[in-house]
Amino acid sequence: MRKTLPVLLALTSLGGCISPLPPVNPQMAWVDLETRTGKVIMAESLDKQRLRDGRFFQVTPGSHDLVARFDYEVYIGGMAMNTDLPNRLCYLSVHYDHFEAGQRYRLEGIALGFNASARLYNDKGEEVAEQNNVFCIP
Repeated sequence: MRKTLPVLLALTSLGGCISPLPPVNPQMAWVDLETRTGKVIMAESLDKQRLRDGRFFQVTPGSHDLVARFDYEVYIGGMAMNTDLPNRLCYLSVHYDHFEAGQRYRLEGIALGFNASARLYNDKGEEVAEQNNVFCIP
């Protein structure tokens, strides 16, 4: 029993980190976050208000400013073969005027070398907006 107690406590503490997504409100628009070229993309702020849950944006219909945190590794070719790839942190700002209630959108973070960008797609896969500002560290 003494050996299993620490394992059991560790597993139960992890359960608090993984909460289910809230239900989708049909009166609002939902924005999923995705990246294929980065490590992680997370919702940072909506209309200059910091968000508590970085896994999604849920917005009222109309115009909104989204800011997402985007982390990725910079691949610089053969110059750094024996070193760790440098990490880059960027904040991607996207403005869109026409969010519609009940619609799903997808914000994709894209990394290409030292450059980062973002594109917003509607539920048909059509690009409806792209970043209007990118701020990266370092």
